[in-house]
Amino acid sequence: MKITDVKAYVVNPGLPIDVDGGWQYAFVTIHTDEGLTGWGECSNVPRRGSFITANGINEVREVLIGEDPTNIDRLWHKLFRRYTYLGSRGYTTSVISGVDIALWDLKGKTLNRPIYDLLGGKFYDNVRLYANGWFTDCSTPDEYAAAAKKTVEFGHNSLKLDPFLEMGPRHTDYIDGQISPEGEELGYDIVRAIRDAVGSRVEILIDAHGHYNVPTAVRLANNLFDQSTIGWFEEPFPPEGNDALRQFRQQVHAPVCVGERLFTRYDFMPILREGLADYIMPDVTWTGGITELRKIATMAEAYFIPISPHNAQGPGQILAGSHVSMVTPNFYKLEHATSFIPMNSAFLTEPMDFHDNVLELPDKPGLGHELDLDAVHSRLHPDWEWPGD
Repeated sequence: MKITDVKAYVVNPGLPIDVDGGWQYAFVTIHTDEGLTGWGECSNVPRRGSFITANGINEVREVLIGEDPTNIDRLWHKLFRRYTYLGSRGYTTSVISGVDIALWDLKGKTLNRPIYDLLGGKFYDNVRLYANGWFTDCSTPDEYAAAAKKTVEFGHNSLKLDPFLEMGPRHTDYIDGQISPEGEELGYDIVRAIRDAVGSRVEILIDAHGHYNVPTAVRLANNLFDQSTIGWFEEPFPPEGNDALRQFRQQVHAPVCVGERLFTRYDFMPILREGLADYIMPDVTWTGGITELRKIATMAEAYFIPISPHNAQGPGQILAGSHVSMVTPNFYKLEHATSFIPMNSAFLTEPMDFHDNVLELPDKPGLGHELDLDAVHSRLHPDWEWPGD
């Protein structure tokens, strides 16, 4: 079997979120001379990141045509080393991720088995989830409390949010790492209201989005833990901040989670070796696909660190992350944006099976779900053009 073509599609999913230029998904398809097609995802945000990664798929297209798609590890390394002078981690690994996921989908279809079978078989029967994106349009403590209660009634027992609303417009725009007293107090009020609404048995996870300096992050994390017993304080600093993490770890009571902006096993090595996090959260569409997520998970297993993959994009991301999660002994929970469910399922020929706080994967080949190309074409972003189309 040989690869005959590779394509990318940037779509407007119509999500109720606007992040610096909108929110797009980038899908990848790999076609073969035996009529089989695999699909993956390399979506990226903010600032039209999916356009950048999808154009990267075009750059590697000729490298892949004529290759045997079953040689997944070799093709991964071929792409990774190809751009070593540009920088193989970040942009390059996001491009690789879309290709890698599609290659695994193809291999599953070739062998007529789900990807989790090819990775060693089920360790878990389903994929445990934590809920994000459940607070759309909330702005007051009472609104957050009501939304949290509704989400728990739906079946979730673990909720994540960034309660420091003042910092939203500064996402990725790190300046001084500080927050106003008013913005800080509103964040505490929101989390306290959630805790009062859902009780002590529901986990509350805090996403700091890398906004803070060391003293601010320490104060926020400790106050939230002491007041509301948070389950973790996520990404207190920008991803370059390993030295800050060392200081942070010495001063905080709350567990720490990092990793959505770390790429490949090489970025995770110092985090694990130096004990800088209690949980890690690599993103399967950014760090290098199923191949690399599996390797990171195995590394973390040796350090007895749970892995909780980041998931805030489209259906290819949650499916690829789920297959790795199913076979990973040290898997904790997979992120899951409840507000994304309708649109993500709209890009598949059959909806994903979410219920309570789990995702059930079907016993079907590859990713287990087919990309609905009619839906993809109907939602193509007006600014997207694929060469030759």
